[in-house]
Amino acid sequence: MSLFNHYIDRYRREEEEYSLEEYLNICKEDHMAYASAAERMLDAIGDPQLVDTREDARLSRIFSNKVIKIYPAFKDFYGMEETIEQIVSYFRHAAQGLEEKKQILYLLGPVGGGKSSLAEKLKHLMERAPFYAIQGSPVNDSPLALFSAEEDGDILEQEYGIPRRYLNKALSPWAVKRLHEYNGDITQFKVVKRWPSVLGQVGVSKTEPGDENNQDISSLVGKVDIRKLESYSQDDPDAYSYSGGLCLANQGLMEFVEMFKAPIKVLHPLLTATQEGNYKGTEGFGAIPFDGIVLAHSNESEWQAFRNNKNNEAFLDRIYIVKVPYCLRVSDEVKIYDKLLHNSSLSEAPCAPGTLQMLAQFSVLTRLKEPENSSVFSKMRIYDGENLKDTDPKAKSFQEYRDYAGVDEGMNGISTRFAFKILSRVFNFDHTEVAANSVHLLYVLEQQIEQEQFPPEMEQRYITYLKEYLAPRYAEFIEKELQTAYLESYSEYGQNIFDRYVTYADMWIQDQEFRDPDTGEILDRAQLNAELEKIEKPAGIANPKDFRHEVVNFVLRARAQNHGKNPTWTSYEKLRTVIEKRMFSSTEDLLPVISFNAKASSEEQKKHQEFVERMVAKGYTDKQVRLLAEWYLRARKAS
Repeated sequence: MSLFNHYIDRYRREEEEYSLEEYLNICKEDHMAYASAAERMLDAIGDPQLVDTREDARLSRIFSNKVIKIYPAFKDFYGMEETIEQIVSYFRHAAQGLEEKKQILYLLGPVGGGKSSLAEKLKHLMERAPFYAIQGSPVNDSPLALFSAEEDGDILEQEYGIPRRYLNKALSPWAVKRLHEYNGDITQFKVVKRWPSVLGQVGVSKTEPGDENNQDISSLVGKVDIRKLESYSQDDPDAYSYSGGLCLANQGLMEFVEMFKAPIKVLHPLLTATQEGNYKGTEGFGAIPFDGIVLAHSNESEWQAFRNNKNNEAFLDRIYIVKVPYCLRVSDEVKIYDKLLHNSSLSEAPCAPGTLQMLAQFSVLTRLKEPENSSVFSKMRIYDGENLKDTDPKAKSFQEYRDYAGVDEGMNGISTRFAFKILSRVFNFDHTEVAANSVHLLYVLEQQIEQEQFPPEMEQRYITYLKEYLAPRYAEFIEKELQTAYLESYSEYGQNIFDRYVTYADMWIQDQEFRDPDTGEILDRAQLNAELEKIEKPAGIANPKDFRHEVVNFVLRARAQNHGKNPTWTSYEKLRTVIEKRMFSSTEDLLPVISFNAKASSEEQKKHQEFVERMVAKGYTDKQVRLLAEWYLRARKAS
């Protein structure tokens, strides 16, 4: 199918016309023909995928082994499982006719936290299912509003299967006028199948607060069209312009942006629209129906000011709050940056390994409440599902950190929007190539923190995160990157040391001699101890005996689950660190190879070139290899 035909098919959603009787027969076969806006939204969201977190070590630590729901419709909203589940719960309860049906869905969160993106997603989901309205109705009157629950309810339920609760709908002044014109003959009404449209403002609308001094309720309820006053009296429904957000969004969804920036008098129509299913226009005719969803969002400062005003108590009780905090998981924050980069021209630009990770770590650190008797960096890692049992005995469990932090964690800190602006500057930092790396990121972040003029205490805290947590750990990371690129067969070399250490330690514990199967050489317990110490001493192992028992026990358990094979040498954090220290205990050979100074021999030059090629294969540009190698050498001298 060509692009143009595909486009035409996508928008070929013509309104289908039916008689009232044909519509009722459709209702008999398809309950979605009379479904509420919440039911249609729930249908558009679809069924969730159930994920048993017990089967994933990382997720089990984050979600305490629970079964969680993942909704494919929101797959691009990373780290927002709780928020999305609350939103879906609102629609589920509203679809069941519970109290949520009468409440405003209100997204509360900090700037740049994803409220607007969620609202846009919900509006587009609303477009997926059609609804039925009386033909010509400027407010999408439901055909079922023509019937009385008391007088017609039994017949409609028995003959067409329409539950009585769907009949308690108000009829608009426009429809009442037509009813008088038809002398009560409802068969003259036609029904149309309409598709909600964000672009066409059909069943979906958007309202924004205007100027505080002159804003009136017409942005919500419409107003008289003065051009029609030549033909109609002022209180005639046909003289009215049904252009307000509530008029357009009947049987659909109305988004109210920055709702609490609007004066309270402007918000009053929302109370009757949500509670009673109708609202008054600006003229003297009857109430206008509203059977839809009101979705509002604003920042926390506006919400706090509104909530603290005692005059707003009636309104507060009509709001269903869903908090939309910043992402607190580094891995998910990285996915957000990847998504933003993918939607920009920077998607093809080189990004050095570890750059997005470092920015995500900084962003999350600023959003966390600092714990007592524990490092905030460890807390960040625990929140990301890491296991720190072997590396930080002071680290607490995920739930302990959450309980101490309280319900408002994630509502402060730097926004994703701020982080992406930082990333844009990093990519364009070097005028000779569009590329990003962590060294430039550290510099740009420090500059930006100073320029933002944060409160002194906050500025100092952010600088501390950079200099005490991120820069030293990046030095370790880049050291490892350089070292692994220096060693051609890094993984194989590490696995050999691991396997040999485990074998020697096992024989030493059992007090047995070891015969080398390749050379036939026999090592007694003293010789085994000497070989083990060669590996342990560079890492400064204080209690070798306990360490050897610990390692052997771990490997024996791992073998039982791995068909008798040794696990990978990186699987046990403590021993991995020991092996790396052994591999790189002498850096004298490394420094001449990674340095970009003139080489003493062609052999050294060849090794240097191979090192650069291996770094490029890891995802660095030639220029970045030089920058990072020189930064590492400077950092090493400084330490």
